[in-house]
Amino acid sequence: MTTLVRGDVRPGLTDLVMGVRAAVDRRVGWRETAVLVSGELRRHLPSPDVLTAQERLGDPATYQSHTLYAAPDGAFSIVGLVWRPGQITPIHDHVTWCVFGVLQGIEHEELYVHEGDHLLSVGVNDNRTGDISGFAPPGDIHRVRNSGDTTSISIHVYGTDVSRIDSSVRRVYDLPVRD
Repeated sequence: MTTLVRGDVRPGLTDLVMGVRAAVDRRVGWRETAVLVSGELRRHLPSPDVLTAQERLGDPATYQSHTLYAAPDGAFSIVGLVWRPGQITPIHDHVTWCVFGVLQGIEHEELYVHEGDHLLSVGVNDNRTGDISGFAPPGDIHRVRNSGDTTSISIHVYGTDVSRIDSSVRRVYDLPVRD
């Protein structure tokens, strides 16, 4: 397993780290930052090889998260997620803005809004290799799964150091879903 040293930049991430740093340093709101970081990820989307061969294997039991970079000041982090076919998150929201790009495979995303005692399904996205998306709370409730037949890999940029707080998830929802 690779040990993260805060501030160390993996090969293949230097341009992305510099671009995200510039976007974050503009000190605009979360939604605007997500838009700026989306542009940087679109310009500097790495290949799956940014993860080690071992990290790219995934785990048969659950999707895997690998912190690839954490800014020394805690302003952002870059995480690689590896999903085997069928692996899925619970319905959740986040502690901060997030931008993600699919490096390999397909990730099916279901979007929700919270309405009293239930969640309302408001859309779906099939994010394929090269697709970039982002969001900021509120309005970031979703569930993601690998809907393909092969391992999926995505890179996520979060507006916090997830290695310090252990997860980007703020809340998991266990409410009925209505269409």
